[in-house]
Amino acid sequence: MAISSNIEWTEATWNPTTGCSKISPGCMNCYAERLALRLQAAGQYNYRNGFEVTIHDSMLNLPMNWKNSKLIFVNSMSDLFHEKVPDEFILKVFKVMNQAHWHVFQVLTKRSDRLRKMDRYLPWAKHIWMGVSVETEQCAYRIDHLKETKAFTKFISVEPMLGPLSNLELDDVDWVIVGGESGPKARLIRKTWVMDIRDQCLKAEVPFFFKQWGGFNRKKSGRLLEGRIWGEMPATFTQAGKASRTLSAST
Repeated sequence: MAISSNIEWTEATWNPTTGCSKISPGCMNCYAERLALRLQAAGQYNYRNGFEVTIHDSMLNLPMNWKNSKLIFVNSMSDLFHEKVPDEFILKVFKVMNQAHWHVFQVLTKRSDRLRKMDRYLPWAKHIWMGVSVETEQCAYRIDHLKETKAFTKFISVEPMLGPLSNLELDDVDWVIVGGESGPKARLIRKTWVMDIRDQCLKAEVPFFFKQWGGFNRKKSGRLLEGRIWGEMPATFTQAGKASRTLSAST
């Protein structure tokens, strides 16, 4: 069975590693850490170490068992490029992604420097998307690192958005996701910040996906921006004949 996801911009999650550590402001109220500790308390074996980085060899081939094409977020509960994940294991994950060519894999990291250093060894394929998290202007350097990779589809996740991001360099960027922080200690997101990135994407003709306003009750806050849902997807996704799926709806 697929591990379905409530994350608006994906369909399923795959966690060959779990656990992480905080490296930037966006990590402060990490949802994955809260969830991992709850799963540990519930006796879930893969979370026996709580939020300590843990390798799961038994999870490596999971996407091979999903016969229907899925949009898969890789390591929603970790960071594949964490310093405690061996190079050899990262290469194993990429090998599986290459073999499971009927899926689309979304890899997201805050550790863009390691991504850049490993790029020459990574077997990129068109169905493997690579993204970096950029929560503040101080993290924008990760975009430059992303652009240095050979990934075919590159995306930016501005989540949680903690401040304005003006004058983004969107050349060679295929997708931008924006979202406010959710949970009991959610920090403020301003409409003007979101609209500015939306307008930058429109000008650069880059697909824009607004995930949520966030807050304590993210479902109540919703994801409407000026009366519409922005759910645009990369051109590589729609060109693959998957535009009919609800993820790409933009009304």
